[in-house]
Amino acid sequence: MNPEEEKRATPCSSPVFVHNPHLDVMKDDVLYHFGLGTATHNLPAMFGDVKFVCVGGSPWRMKSFTEYIAAEIRMEDPESEYPNICAGTDRYAMYKVGPVLSVSHGMGIPSIAIMLHELIKLLHHAHCEDVTIVRIGTSGGIGLEPGTVVVTKKSMDATFLPKFEQVILGKTVERNTDLDQCLAEELLQCSKELNQFETVIGNTMCTLDFYEGQARLDGAFCSYTEKDKQDYLKKASEAGICNIEMESSVFAAMCKLSGLRAAVVCVTLLDRLKGDQMNSSHEVLQSYQLRPQILVGNYIKKLLKAKAGRSCNSATV
Repeated sequence: MNPEEEKRATPCSSPVFVHNPHLDVMKDDVLYHFGLGTATHNLPAMFGDVKFVCVGGSPWRMKSFTEYIAAEIRMEDPESEYPNICAGTDRYAMYKVGPVLSVSHGMGIPSIAIMLHELIKLLHHAHCEDVTIVRIGTSGGIGLEPGTVVVTKKSMDATFLPKFEQVILGKTVERNTDLDQCLAEELLQCSKELNQFETVIGNTMCTLDFYEGQARLDGAFCSYTEKDKQDYLKKASEAGICNIEMESSVFAAMCKLSGLRAAVVCVTLLDRLKGDQMNSSHEVLQSYQLRPQILVGNYIKKLLKAKAGRSCNSATV
């Protein structure tokens, strides 16, 4: 383990920030889309030990990750039935194993943004510290073999600029989309040690749409040619963009504002230069989707093992 990883494996005091003075004067805070609240739940008792948060689009994927990480870190029986903490709502699903929280975020920027607002407040109310958060998901690759895992360097918009824009009170607010580069390098190194699949670090384009916004030719509407599509994707590649998805920009922006150490790890399901539809078998696509889980799960296991080792050494001094 390198010095940076050792530093991350040791206790530190890095709180989760919220930038909203109105929260200070609220008697109760209802996390409506989670079915949780400060008056109805003891959030510090439920979530105060969380050190890792993994988020992904589908509830199935996050339950699958929970079962996988339970087996990896051996803190609980992987055969156990893990209850959905957000069972009181049908918006998101949430599972917890030891210090690892798994949350689904739906599809697209609006859905993940709503989830992140409430997740960040939950971590803040629970007094969590030194939290690492990773989005695990799927994407379309540009010039990469299907099944390649991309760890995002920068999240870029559809004009190839590293920014997230949101209209607030009628005014456009621009936010930075930088992600933790040390974390990205650590994940890449972990993949090299696993030596199970190709992993690269590159820029990720975040779009507002799955079809026209990603230059697909197979949507209900299309006003451009195959050549137009190829020219656009090649320009994206020249900007260092390796893959395309629909959540990374707001994820990066909100995590940076809250002081969360964040990464995006997505597998590519196809090479968009060669087509738009996913024609691989269900079994192949399922095996690809497990790759981000395997990488992030092993990274978490590695850090927890290092932390446990340091605790044992301290106890014998």
